[in-house]
Amino acid sequence: MEDASQDKPDEAAVAAAMMVLDRFMLALNARDGAALAATMHFPHHRLAGGRWQVWQRPEDYTIEAFLARAGEGWARSAWDFRRVVAAGAAKVHLDVQFARYRADGSVIGRFRSLWIVACLDGIWGVQGRSSFAG
Repeated sequence: MEDASQDKPDEAAVAAAMMVLDRFMLALNARDGAALAATMHFPHHRLAGGRWQVWQRPEDYTIEAFLARAGEGWARSAWDFRRVVAAGAAKVHLDVQFARYRADGSVIGRFRSLWIVACLDGIWGVQGRSSFAG
């Protein structure tokens, strides 16, 4: 019987996944759609607001679509926490929470999510998310 419990997370995979999340947040806050899409694998999957959404290609994921759902006056986002649920050599499951902020520093909201970061063809990227964010 194979033990796929991932009781001991793969440290190299965790480090790679955290780098992807760092790059994701930097690109998002810079409003750089191309850099943001470069942190993801496509097709990219997201479950939020009771809806399953799939972006087939990098050009389908736009910063404009994010801004439309980010909340009135969104200026930036930041991680509250990023916790590893399980990590194998080529995939990391993360329990994360992020906050969205206005330019004056007030909080639009805090949102809990589950993220899957995977290594496909030697490249680490976000494969899918399940979020309570809009």
